[in-house]
Amino acid sequence: MTDASASRPADRAGGLVPVAFVLLWSTGFIGAKFGLPYAEPMTFLAVRMVIVTALLGLAAVVMRAPWPASWAMAGHIAVAGLLVHGVYLGGVFAAIASGLPAGMSALVVGLQPILTAVLVGPLLGERLGRRQWAGLVLGFAGVVLVVWEKTTLREGMGPGLLLSVLALVGITAGTLYQKRFCAGLDLRTGATIQYAASAVAFATLAVLLEERTIAWTGEFVFALAWLCLALSVGAVLLLFALIRRGSASGVASLFYLVPTVTAAVAFLMFGEALGGLALVGMGLTAAGVALVVAPK
Repeated sequence: MTDASASRPADRAGGLVPVAFVLLWSTGFIGAKFGLPYAEPMTFLAVRMVIVTALLGLAAVVMRAPWPASWAMAGHIAVAGLLVHGVYLGGVFAAIASGLPAGMSALVVGLQPILTAVLVGPLLGERLGRRQWAGLVLGFAGVVLVVWEKTTLREGMGPGLLLSVLALVGITAGTLYQKRFCAGLDLRTGATIQYAASAVAFATLAVLLEERTIAWTGEFVFALAWLCLALSVGAVLLLFALIRRGSASGVASLFYLVPTVTAAVAFLMFGEALGGLALVGMGLTAAGVALVVAPK
């Protein structure tokens, strides 16, 4: 077997990583919709982070995964985790809990590829060509069309919008920080450190701001289990793998697909209608992402 033929299965498997990431990440808003009626946002996230820290920490010990070689590297990993998990998840969950529709929150966070594209040049030295910029603009236009039909701006949404902007800043800064300072982290131990730092942050916020009551219904247990296993373990490990091997702008462009796939999942699970504008937006989003990530 030649080297070229041997590499084809690996290439195909690698090509499935972005698909799997988008599918899993898109269910995060659905999990929040299921679970937030039964627990306050910081309390919900604190419980989630503790469970995931225990699961990944145990896996790291059993698999004898390497831990960071220095306290400085561990600190960088923790900072990236606080941004990616703490600020991003905290902002999104608090925004939805405040009454902001998930579609509007997704639209605000959908600005991430544009914000990342503006920052990767000065911070990481990545340069985007005309095709990549055209893809970013086209993708964002598609995201707007997908959520436009489903969301209307109402009075009282200001706090939720501000929290969504905070989430946008967190996920963008966290992705760039991890790419710059700790892109080569071990996925198992690195994620354990990040979730442990986020657990401390969310627990502190829950003690300071919330009553910390949880209704352990079947819906809440399902949402918690799904968010822990599919999102915090599956999707985040895939995100780390994408950050390690790809450009920051290319990875960020995948987030354009999240509102589109979320709308499709909501249609299948809750019967939420998809109109003509949403279908056109899905096509534009897919085309925009293809322009960004396709080989030169």
